[in-house]
Amino acid sequence: MKNFIVVLILIVATISSNAQVKFDDFGRIVLNTYLPDNIAIPAEAKNLLITKLNQITSNNGMGGSQANPRFIITANVNVGTKDIIAGPPQMIAQNLDITLFIGDAITNSIFSNTTLSLKGVGTNENKAFIEALKTINPKNKEVLAFLEEGKTKIISYYNTQCDFILKNANALAEQFKFNEAIYELMVVPEVCKECYFKTKDEAGVIFKKKTESDCSEKLNEAKLIWAAEPTEIGALKASAIMINIIPSDNCKAEINKLAGEIKNKLQLEQKKKYDFDMLEMEKRYDTEQKIIDAQKEISIEYLRNQPKTVTYNNIYWR
Repeated sequence: MKNFIVVLILIVATISSNAQVKFDDFGRIVLNTYLPDNIAIPAEAKNLLITKLNQITSNNGMGGSQANPRFIITANVNVGTKDIIAGPPQMIAQNLDITLFIGDAITNSIFSNTTLSLKGVGTNENKAFIEALKTINPKNKEVLAFLEEGKTKIISYYNTQCDFILKNANALAEQFKFNEAIYELMVVPEVCKECYFKTKDEAGVIFKKKTESDCSEKLNEAKLIWAAEPTEIGALKASAIMINIIPSDNCKAEINKLAGEIKNKLQLEQKKKYDFDMLEMEKRYDTEQKIIDAQKEISIEYLRNQPKTVTYNNIYWR
């Protein structure tokens, strides 16, 4: 098999579908469709090949998203014989070998591959390519076996790397990179049972550390505003910060103390709204599911703040 060179810019800009990250993207295996810009096929045929790869993954619950750009499904095209069929009209018969790959774009590891031999006939080379690619069947038994092997290897990756994932997340948390730490833990697929439950528990621990850190930071901000301007206007400014605090055990008493001082400066209608907001604030994470949803929101927010492309250089797949 000829070398397949993946250089250039990968994924979020070249992910071909499902650009929006959803809650359901976390906890499942995701394969992102990627084709290099210099793949040797016409542009229309490339678009069709991307569509076919998307169908292969989406039909099997592995459709890509920005949630985890690490694992990709891609293809290499080797052009075989090209025959001219006399007309009129003159036709071109194109024979292609399409090799599909699933792998880890970060470690440059191929997890599975399969080669499909295709033939298409058209009035020109582009149409012949397109007719050949149309014959790719996402439910082909070879394609399904290829997907299953790739899925098994991804599960194996998480199971063998779980301790490293946990260690890395804790190192990020120690640097106060709580959002990134939670994201790293949340992308572990649920099918990786043992690692999934370990990372889920650890995400809860780091989430608590994050809320404690945020609580202290926002509480101090509100205190400074209140100290500088202990008036009704200052109370409104400080309360706007206070209602966004998630009370942690370590700063709940101080929150209540400052909240009492602020309320004394508010008008009756403002006090009613403030009481309601504070009550809603305390209920924000009062169930396990709300905490899990919050961790997913944190992961999505982390992704929103990342560059829109991920760069991989000098990846050589054979």
